[in-house]
Amino acid sequence: MSGLTSVGGRLAVRLRSLTRPQAVVLMVVLAVVAGIWAAAGTGHQGLATSLVAVLLLGVLLGILHLSRWMGGLYRANQAANRDLRVVVEQMQRRVVGAVEKERLAAGDRHQELTRSLTRGLRQNGHGTDLLLRAQSREIEAMFQLFGEFTPRAPMPSSGDFALNPTELLELLHIVRLRRPQLVVELGSGTSTVWLAYALEKSGGRLVSLDHDAEYAARTRDQLAAHGLTGVAEVRTAPLSDLVVDGKNYRWYDVEKLADLRGIDLLLIDGPPAATGPDARYPAMHALASRLASVATVVLDDANRPDEQDAVRRWTETVTGLTAEPQRLGRHAVMSYSRSGAAVPA
Repeated sequence: MSGLTSVGGRLAVRLRSLTRPQAVVLMVVLAVVAGIWAAAGTGHQGLATSLVAVLLLGVLLGILHLSRWMGGLYRANQAANRDLRVVVEQMQRRVVGAVEKERLAAGDRHQELTRSLTRGLRQNGHGTDLLLRAQSREIEAMFQLFGEFTPRAPMPSSGDFALNPTELLELLHIVRLRRPQLVVELGSGTSTVWLAYALEKSGGRLVSLDHDAEYAARTRDQLAAHGLTGVAEVRTAPLSDLVVDGKNYRWYDVEKLADLRGIDLLLIDGPPAATGPDARYPAMHALASRLASVATVVLDDANRPDEQDAVRRWTETVTGLTAEPQRLGRHAVMSYSRSGAAVPA
């Protein structure tokens, strides 16, 4: 009983889901079937046969209609599949094209990156090679310095703001060859101690100027520790205004130079570049008249534009001053002759 109820419920649900045309067809079929039953029950065989024929014709027409509908549905489905295949093929071509484009671009970027890395490695290798060579030169120069002089106390460090060993070696070589009696140094430090040792050996005197009182005091302490105060002195010369060629500069107090005459070797290693543009240019204006008749002028940091310009202007305007062709490290070496005589090499 419960099974019949369940079947009846499902049948009722399906009947309610029928469309209006489907319901009409179902009612017609039921009517024909009822007519067949009634005709057969009343003995009207002809009528029953006619109704059966009508029912079969209806079924046949329904089958034909269903066949046409399914054929149209199949064709529509085929057309949709063709359209979908066209879309998929187009999408595939676009994806393949985009992937190929990105692959080529990635290849180009990879080649460029490879070239950049190769250049970087070459440059880095070249830079490393230059650094190793420079270090080797400095080590060799340091051995030569300590081979020629035996310090009586620990030496101050070289490099950074101080002169490198190669530059110190060149400077001391000039002292050994030209044997200056009076050396004036603008800017004290490590070079002051080395110069004092060289002048102690060759016979001579060193006067070093420094605008920084604390730094000057440290250099004096170094000279005292090495027993060189009899050879070298450090004067504190604060920076003051000095007009050169109509331009104002911050340079050493010229009063600290008043007693200096006959300077055989002038080392220009100050004031610092931070003082202002062309910070060292006033040196020859202030000291050219105090040079000995034959003298040597050495300018440190001659690799910088301001110092290169200073050398050019000095040699153009100071009579008797000429740049020597040899130059090691950051030094520019110039010879001065008031009479025009050559400076001994």
